[in-house]
Amino acid sequence: MTNQVGIDMNSDSENDELLQYNPNRLLDTLIENLRLKNDAALSRALEVAPPVISKIRHHRLPVGASLLIRMHEVSDLSIRDLRYLMGDRRAKFRISDKQFKPKDKDNNAGGAGIEQ
Repeated sequence: MTNQVGIDMNSDSENDELLQYNPNRLLDTLIENLRLKNDAALSRALEVAPPVISKIRHHRLPVGASLLIRMHEVSDLSIRDLRYLMGDRRAKFRISDKQFKPKDKDNNAGGAGIEQ
C-alpha cells in the first residue's frame, strides 16, 4: 500500500533511515508539499513560533499531538502518513489505566478534610 506521499508502507525492504525517528524528514516533506521556501514560512503556515520548528529539527522538542493535527489540516496528509514520515511506526497508542480509574472516596476534592 502506497501512502499519499509515495512511500510503500508495506515494504519489507525498508532501510534503517525510514525506521528511525526523524522529524526533519517530516518537516522537509511539508515544506516541499506546501511549496514553501524555508522553516520560517512553514512556521507561519502552521501558525507556530519559528523556534518551535527549530527545536523540533534539533530534537529538543517532540512533535506534539496538536501540532500533528495542525500539519494534517494544512497539508491534507493523513495523520498516519505524517507519523510515518516522522518515523513513528506504532499501530496503537496505549493510555494508562490510571487515567480512567475513579478517585478514592477518602480523597476530598476541596482538601478541607471535613469529617462527619
